[in-house]
Amino acid sequence: MAHHSDSSSYVVRLNIGGKKFCTTLDTLMQREPDSMLAAMFSGCHTICQESEKGYIFVDRDGKHFRHILNWLRDGVIPPLKDSEYAQLLREAEYYQLLGLVDVIKAALSKRKEDEELGTELTRIDIIKCIQSDRVRFRGINLSGLDLSKLGYIFVDRDGKHFRHILNWLRDGVIPPLKDSEYAQLLREAEYYQLLGLVDVIKAALSKRKEDEELGTELTRIDIIKCIQSDRVRFRGINLSGLDLSKLDLSFVDFSYACLKTVFFSRANLQCAKFRYRKEEEVMEMGRCEFTGANLRGAVLAGANLQSANLQDACLIGCSFCGADLRSAHLQGAKLTNANLKGANLQRAYLRHVNLRDTGTPVELPQYLNFKLLIGNAFDLSNYWDASNHEFLKICE
Repeated sequence: MAHHSDSSSYVVRLNIGGKKFCTTLDTLMQREPDSMLAAMFSGCHTICQESEKGYIFVDRDGKHFRHILNWLRDGVIPPLKDSEYAQLLREAEYYQLLGLVDVIKAALSKRKEDEELGTELTRIDIIKCIQSDRVRFRGINLSGLDLSKLGYIFVDRDGKHFRHILNWLRDGVIPPLKDSEYAQLLREAEYYQLLGLVDVIKAALSKRKEDEELGTELTRIDIIKCIQSDRVRFRGINLSGLDLSKLDLSFVDFSYACLKTVFFSRANLQCAKFRYRKEEEVMEMGRCEFTGANLRGAVLAGANLQSANLQDACLIGCSFCGADLRSAHLQGAKLTNANLKGANLQRAYLRHVNLRDTGTPVELPQYLNFKLLIGNAFDLSNYWDASNHEFLKICE
């Protein structure tokens, strides 16, 4: 070990596993004063020095010792492979260079994070990705890539529902979606600050909730159980498509209910109520099946019975005031004292019907289908005003 006037500048010659290095005492002791290397040259320990050239031998692999010396000189380490970092870490731990140990571990940890988020994507990879239906580069490292002239602007959002957003911007409409999909689309609409779309989605969700509250999964068995109770009301209930044939539904309140295509054939509907809300134009009962049903005294004022089948039904005392009976099938129905004031009988099938039995005047339409009224079924001779060439109102 060569000596100079300043002890901190002493030249130290080291033989690390056969590789020879020269440094100063100051380098070995200043940055890591608590290390094994600093302790070796503190004067408190006997060291093995070669007699000929004065090298101090240390029985360690000298491959990475130059990195250790550079760390002690400058406090930096070079980029290395993971395997080389592992070898250098082992040497740093042996020499008890705790600062170097921390730096190596931090470098390895950062590299691991970068690899998890990183990518080896090329421009060709990016072009292939954006040609697919769904493109997401969330958290991907695209550093240094040339994405020029690709014609895409990257937005870090889920693109699953973006086509619905574009269709909204084009046409102002959104498709029917599941509640979960509406929630996802709402989140995207809020992110893009599409306030109109936000309102439409919220309105759709609100209407669906209302429809579900008004909806029903009632079966024929449920109806039978209901009508066995003392008081039966189906006000506002959705009964669409149910088979209620041959049931005793007398005095039942069906007001405001949805009765589209309900099958009432041969049912007893005596004095049943079928009122509708004032804000609604009519009560929708189109294409209902009332064949042979007993509707004596039932209230069907203003109801939409267009194309309903009332064949052979008992309509005695029934109120059809203002009802829509266009194309309704009334063959053989009993209309004694029925109120047909303002009812629309356009294209109604009236074979075997005697309108003279009704308790109110009936206005026969000029375009009544004579082919349906031929023979002895319906005598029109009493209702024809030859002088005015029109049908008369029919009164009892």
